Amino acid sequence: MKTVLKESLHPRSRFRAGYDFPKLIDASPALAAFVKPNAHGDESIDYADPRAVKALNQALLDLAYGIRGWDIPPGYLCPPVPGRSDYLHYLADLLAGTKKGALPRGRSVAVLDIGMGANCIYPLIGASEYGWRFVGSETDPMALRWAADLVARNPGLSALIEGRLQPSPADCFRGVVRPGEFFDVSMCNPPFHASAAEAAAANLRKRRNLGSKRSGADSRNFGGRNAELWCPGGELGFVLRMIAQSVEFADQCRWFTTLVSKSANLPRLRDALRDAGAAEVRTIDMAQGRKQSRILAWTFAAPGGARPSTRASTKPGR
Repeated sequence: MKTVLKESLHPRSRFRAGYDFPKLIDASPALAAFVKPNAHGDESIDYADPRAVKALNQALLDLAYGIRGWDIPPGYLCPPVPGRSDYLHYLADLLAGTKKGALPRGRSVAVLDIGMGANCIYPLIGASEYGWRFVGSETDPMALRWAADLVARNPGLSALIEGRLQPSPADCFRGVVRPGEFFDVSMCNPPFHASAAEAAAANLRKRRNLGSKRSGADSRNFGGRNAELWCPGGELGFVLRMIAQSVEFADQCRWFTTLVSKSANLPRLRDALRDAGAAEVRTIDMAQGRKQSRILAWTFAAPGGARPSTRASTKPGR
């Protein structure tokens, strides 16, 4: 088997050396039905086939992290595992800067995942890889129930992951963050599009890029419900609201972060952070193959300063 190093992935990524399909099939035999030689003669899957992508995710999560029984409801977002794990690795690097360079591990690190999703991907990987504690918010009750079931299938992680219903789709922190709680970092994969039509056009372009001849919803390799794909104002509007709302919770979270897919949005977002009084702003570049993205991170604490005085336990569980 030829190994192709995926140098764009984070150095600690478990997927930099590519996919070992025989080992993946051993971990998850259902994947075998979707593995076949690609145009270069290498083992691969059809990334335009949502069943194949889900089977690959199940195998990757099982083999790399020991996460059992992962699944998603029909039509919900099926995330690319390597890219999601990279976000967590870069957050570990960010937090290491406040811990004198030590890589942060263990349940003393508290993370807020805004919009956890039915896939629960960030809490499952972050709890498995680093032992962090997670609170995941979600506006969709069905997605919240599904995520809770995934956690229950992995009892070794259940004490580290708590889901909370966000009663207001317009809010990021209010209604979820409780008085006295402190989070080391928040994270978010915001809706990218401003309308259903824009999201549908993006899905069509994705199918064409993947060379798929399928049509309709079944051809979406990563799927996604409306709240996962679009919101009024799109990515820019969502993150601008998050920045404005983060001021209210400046003493309850050390670092606020979000993915930003469109680099053209960065100047406006940096202006908003300056106006909000952020003490430090960082942009962390990410890449998965040809896909470019970045993490926007900001804090209201002075560089090198002490944590806010309101730090408290965010013990998952009710």
